[in-house]
Amino acid sequence: MGAPRVRVGISGWSYAPWHGDFYPAGVRRVDELAYVAGRLAAVEINASFYRLQRPTTYARWYEETPRGFRFAVKGSQLLTHLRRLHQPEEPLATFLASGVLALQEKLGPVLWQLPARGAPTPEALDAFCDLLPRTYGRAAALAHEHGPQVTGDRVWLPTTSVGSQRRVQHAVEVRTSDGLDEVVDVLRRHRVALVVSDGARRWPVVEHRTAPFAYVRLHGHTQLYRGGYSERRLRTWADRIRSWDLPTWVFFDNDADGRAPYDAVALSRLLD
Repeated sequence: MGAPRVRVGISGWSYAPWHGDFYPAGVRRVDELAYVAGRLAAVEINASFYRLQRPTTYARWYEETPRGFRFAVKGSQLLTHLRRLHQPEEPLATFLASGVLALQEKLGPVLWQLPARGAPTPEALDAFCDLLPRTYGRAAALAHEHGPQVTGDRVWLPTTSVGSQRRVQHAVEVRTSDGLDEVVDVLRRHRVALVVSDGARRWPVVEHRTAPFAYVRLHGHTQLYRGGYSERRLRTWADRIRSWDLPTWVFFDNDADGRAPYDAVALSRLLD
């Protein structure tokens, strides 16, 4: 059996209020990821946006999930929000060296969320996309250029060339329509996916095919990060995703009310 054409998952999975709800009372915190992996095909790692994770953490996630499972990884806010993609070489290398590559063949797309205000210029985005590694081997080579923020057991680099030609894909989420035409041109030229992002009307839902795959983030339709998606709306998303005829990654981020995993399971069933 080949890889699923559409992978549906959730953005983050460790939320205390989910216990006794999505997670049955008997599921321990250390078993949360395994529980999710038994019901969904992927998760989006959100914690990597806020701080560098440890290699041991990525390695544990790898071991806790079945062979066909995949992780999307959210890129560091140091690159996207603090540096606005300015001088990205060392922080990108450091991010890759921090343990991301320990996910090995389970590494899915890398997500780069741009800020709604003060977004990087199209020129900066163009230079950044040009730097992004497109294979696992190239990512490993770039990781060797990491900065002093990670040393010793905070660094994970592959020890063999096995899997070096595995594809590494990237997606960019924008939260403003300013300069959108230029952004679309940059992403299309570099074959980086433009995220289709539903953010409760806080930012526009944009849909442009810029890569050979699609990436969707559903943050909530009427309230940001809250509320569930109705069956009618989920069916609309399922029809929309089918119409693209592309390998697609979909992640629910409406986690505040605990609806994300239920919506993800429901959409998975509709797409099956």
